[in-house]
Amino acid sequence: MRKALWLTLILAGAMHLLVACGKKQAPSGGTTATSTRTKLVVAVMPKLKGIDYFNAVERGAREAAQELGNIDLTYDGPTEGKVDQQIPFIESWTLQKVDVIAVACNDPDAISPALKRARDKGVHVITYDADANAEKSGREFFVNQATFEDIGRALVDEMASQAGEDAKVAIVSSSPTAPNQNAWIAVMKRYMAEKYPKMQIVTIQYPEEDQGRAFSMTQDILKTYSDVKGVFGLSSVAFPGAADAVRQAGKSGKVAVVGLSTPKSMKEFVKDGTVKTVILWNPVDLGYLTVYVAKAVAEGTLKPGATEFEAGRLGKVKVEGDQVLLGPPMKFTAENIDQYDF
Repeated sequence: MRKALWLTLILAGAMHLLVACGKKQAPSGGTTATSTRTKLVVAVMPKLKGIDYFNAVERGAREAAQELGNIDLTYDGPTEGKVDQQIPFIESWTLQKVDVIAVACNDPDAISPALKRARDKGVHVITYDADANAEKSGREFFVNQATFEDIGRALVDEMASQAGEDAKVAIVSSSPTAPNQNAWIAVMKRYMAEKYPKMQIVTIQYPEEDQGRAFSMTQDILKTYSDVKGVFGLSSVAFPGAADAVRQAGKSGKVAVVGLSTPKSMKEFVKDGTVKTVILWNPVDLGYLTVYVAKAVAEGTLKPGATEFEAGRLGKVKVEGDQVLLGPPMKFTAENIDQYDF
């Protein structure tokens, strides 16, 4: 009897040790909190909330989260396009030990230390729409809507076709530190010098992410440079602001307005002839792709060295270095703009 009791105790101890060992072998790469979750927690932050462009991004992100099933998605961010308002969100999500943070950055350098602290705590970090400083932030991938080269060239070619190859043009950008806009402007300057050497940029203005300021700055451009033939609007709020100023100045059809924004924001200007072409990618697809990339990075199925990536209904998309590319930019005109609801 005593021998049987000892055997029972020994077996119970062995079972306890096996269970304990099993707990220690729970998936690593996350935190203690994430190891008990049944879903990946993905936090996506726009440059700012409440504008058509990032509303469309959110729609795509939620579509992907629902489709994938194992994603607990948080979509939140500041109401102004300022980096100092983005950082508290990152710090809060880091403390909450989410699995992935995905950010559209307002300033590539200023946001990087906060992203690096998140990486140091074991949180995966990716960027989309506008990149961080890759080295300083330690972010793993950037989901790029299109190459800077493709977008910059498309903008300049469109302006040349509307305003002429020797036109004097102005640029209404975003903030002076906005990484995308600065990269596009660099491509535009180089491409103009190569293909349209007589095209001249008379001024570049920075209204931040503020449509009202874009409107008033374009008004000033039209007064100061009476011979300007075209205005570029390089953000989703700068473009409608510039178009509105041209229209109210009675210069629709006389001063070309070319830029990047959503079909929804630009439809009225396309319909009345102030704007002929809207250039953009599909922001719904950008949000969708971002969540697919977030999941793959967290699960280790997207790694450095990959050349393509399978992303649900988008099929295979290109991976170049540490960038996942959505594809070439799209053009929206009077003929097709009614087909899009973002």
